[in-house]
Amino acid sequence: MKKDPKGQLRRLACFLGRPFEKEKEVDKVLWRCSLERLKNLEVNQHGADPWLGFEYKFYFRRGSVGDWKNNMSNEMKEKLDHITAMKYEGSDLGFGH
Repeated sequence: MKKDPKGQLRRLACFLGRPFEKEKEVDKVLWRCSLERLKNLEVNQHGADPWLGFEYKFYFRRGSVGDWKNNMSNEMKEKLDHITAMKYEGSDLGFGH
C-alpha cells in the first residue's frame, strides 16, 4: 500500500467488482482515507470512544513504515508476524519486506 497506493486501490476496487472509471475518483478516495486527513478531523482530535473511553487521537500513529519500533518490542513484533502469517496462509497476501 505504501509503495503504490493508487495501484493497490485500483486492485481492491476491481476485486470488489467496482473498478474506478476516472483517475479523479482514485485521487478522491486516497485523499478521503489518508491518515493525515483522518487524524486531523475535529472528532478525532477531541472525541472519545463512548464504550472504551479512549480518545480517538490514540488510534492514530505516524503512519510511516517502521514506526512499530516506537510502540512495540521485538517479541511483540514476532508474535504479531506469526499470527499474521497464519491468517494469510494460502492467500496471495504477503508482508512485502
